Amino acid sequence: MILTTDQLSKVYRSGEHALTVLDQVSIQVPASATAAIVGPSGSGKTTLLGLCAGLDRASSGEVVLDGQKLSTMNEDERAGLRARSVGFIFQNFQLMPTLTALENVLVPGEIQGRPCSHTIRRAEELLGRVGLDKRIHHYPSQLSGGEQQRVAIARAFIHQPKILFADEPTGNLDEEASELVENMLFELNRESGTALVLVTHDLELARKASITFHLKGGKRIDSNQAPKHRDV
Repeated sequence: MILTTDQLSKVYRSGEHALTVLDQVSIQVPASATAAIVGPSGSGKTTLLGLCAGLDRASSGEVVLDGQKLSTMNEDERAGLRARSVGFIFQNFQLMPTLTALENVLVPGEIQGRPCSHTIRRAEELLGRVGLDKRIHHYPSQLSGGEQQRVAIARAFIHQPKILFADEPTGNLDEEASELVENMLFELNRESGTALVLVTHDLELARKASITFHLKGGKRIDSNQAPKHRDV
């Protein structure tokens, strides 16, 4: 398993009041698998994703990511694990506006040290794979939303992560751009062998994943309890 959570909970406290946003959730994601986390707004989807990626600490329970128990690691150790093994794609793209498409893709390499010529070639190849070989020197403001998300996909794969976390990767895109981004995301996932864990409200996108985890009220529920409408 590339990712395992055991009785994972997250509680926010303010004085005597406590808000439980995630309640004893256990999941397992095999290496190279695709998994969708679905549920209504406020069900704890993004919280679960953040805990799995080590971006936040759980109130109780455990996350094992790439064989490492996150509860035993300090902030620097978790950051190092993310740099080595994890890729991210966000709903709002999170590209740096002063960098070109190529420079944005190279950011993970910059974090680990100045990228070598091999990394630059790989970045150019990835941008070509997502159909942006003619746009590599354009800035985010010169790209459409769908193009920006394709840059984000290339950036996520640049350091060949073992697992990729995607939070509503098509949430800000129209139907045509969404379909294109989805196809590219799953195609690169299959080719690279990277595990994919995505949060989505889109049932059609969730159906493309090999595993689906349904959340409701911060708890994991059985598939037969899950709603059948699009807002999942």
